[in-house]
Amino acid sequence: MAIRKMICITCPRGCHLEVDTETLEVKGNTCPKGAEYGRNEITDPRRVLTSTVRLEGAPGACRLPVKTAGPIPKGLLFKAMDALNAVTVTAPVAVGQVVIHDLLGTGVDLVACKQF
Repeated sequence: MAIRKMICITCPRGCHLEVDTETLEVKGNTCPKGAEYGRNEITDPRRVLTSTVRLEGAPGACRLPVKTAGPIPKGLLFKAMDALNAVTVTAPVAVGQVVIHDLLGTGVDLVACKQF
């Protein structure tokens, strides 16, 4: 039996979890979200990616803040950053505007976080 210790990041409480990597039993959580987080972190870790992309046509701004509309597989974060480095957006841009549709085939869009 292998136990993996982690801190839940689902809410500000930050529960100290212990997850059995064989049975996926979670201990230390104070809510069901913590148990789900612990199991998912072992079987399919995902993260929301926040970054910036090049921006043209906006006075005084050269980068546009962006984020994925949902979590993507943790193992794809570096490939996703490579994809973002190849993108240039031209103003005007609205909050929530899709910058990259279906980032790396994940089914998750990359969206703008600021209006220019």
